[in-house]
Amino acid sequence: MDRQKALGEQKVTSLLLKFSIPAIVGMLVNALYNIIDRIFIGHILGVGNLAITGVGITLPLSTIILAFGMLVGIGTASIISIRLGQGKRQEAENILGNAITLIIILSVAITIIGLLFGRPILGLFGASDKTIGYAQDYMQIIFAGTIFNILSFGLNHSIRADGSPAIAMASMLIGAITNIVLDPVFIFVLGMGVKGGAIATIIAQFCSAVWGLYYFTKGKSSLKIRVKNLKLKLKLVLSIFEIGISPFSMQLAASLVQVISNNALLKYGGDNAVGGMTIINSISTIFLMPIFGLNQGMQPIIGYNYGAKKYDRVKQAVKYPQIAATMLVVAGFLAVEFIPDVLIKFFNSDPSLLEMTENGIRIYLASFPLIGVQIIETNYFQCIGKAKISMFLSLLRQVFLLVPCILILPRFFELNGVWLAGPVSDTLAFIITITIFIKQIRKLGKESETKELKIS
Repeated sequence: MDRQKALGEQKVTSLLLKFSIPAIVGMLVNALYNIIDRIFIGHILGVGNLAITGVGITLPLSTIILAFGMLVGIGTASIISIRLGQGKRQEAENILGNAITLIIILSVAITIIGLLFGRPILGLFGASDKTIGYAQDYMQIIFAGTIFNILSFGLNHSIRADGSPAIAMASMLIGAITNIVLDPVFIFVLGMGVKGGAIATIIAQFCSAVWGLYYFTKGKSSLKIRVKNLKLKLKLVLSIFEIGISPFSMQLAASLVQVISNNALLKYGGDNAVGGMTIINSISTIFLMPIFGLNQGMQPIIGYNYGAKKYDRVKQAVKYPQIAATMLVVAGFLAVEFIPDVLIKFFNSDPSLLEMTENGIRIYLASFPLIGVQIIETNYFQCIGKAKISMFLSLLRQVFLLVPCILILPRFFELNGVWLAGPVSDTLAFIITITIFIKQIRKLGKESETKELKIS
């Protein structure tokens, strides 16, 4: 059966397994890019605490780079899926070509700005005199390799939208395995410390980017990167931005939250508190990455069937990921509540850091079981091209709720107030998201049933 045709006819549960399992494996392995860096860096003899805190300070900047990858990558993939569902293959190929040009332009701009202004930005983001050296050493190299970062991420989403989830998974595996192998070599064997972790990451992302480019030029892709499609067209660029703006905004918001959080943690708990949050984010990422894999797996299925007006299949494709996501976050909640020390010691075993992080993770992830549904339902609106709703829900937890909580609660509970901001905002975001989702899903297929989705 043709790859695109299968999206509209094959059993939905089978499609979800086919697309989600490779994406989940890929996302889990991809998460090891930063997590493995932190594990090795956290055990650098004598300076592990400060080094992992320094790398933690760079997280907002890494998140901003990822935001631009999502702006182009997810926007492109979503439109490709919808256009293929509508039978508009040439338009899908035009979008792919424009995406490559956008990635190059944005990457060059980010690299220049990052290399010129990285140190003062890190100071604003919460780096102390003790940690800014480690943060700068790491981030300068990451900025230099921005193009490989964004290109590997963006192409990976397009490969999946092209109907090749296994190839997309392989792209992530190539990069992550390269990073895992090179990290200890550069950090410890060659004695490069924090810089070594960054170099290993960039080399790994280069390998993934090359794989993606090969797939769309010489590989067995149904869509091809063609020179004639590289010239930017305003309508195509705007269509990419219209869909990609939601995850882009969410990541920028996440970066803002990280900056505000880092400064609050530094004020109420010092460098160890920032290091503790770095570890907490790393642990939560392990459980959240499979959910982002589910998001990627359901995206082409929902996009294609929504474009083809097969709304019953759309409902099925969003139902099962919610169940799976909830199971994942419940498992994560049980782990951080009952064996937090086991998880934390992977990153650092300093007694003072361990004690602070144990307390923080139990509080910060207290509402973890609610997060899965909120992530899947927010992604659903992105998949069907409802950018405004998706953007609102994306910003809801990160900006409208979490930022005020971080600013207000520590005034009453000090460091525990920073930790409490997580569960309070998660609970409120869950209630609002599920209310909007139920209302919208009931209207699916009833609102102007013959009306085509307009993106361009």
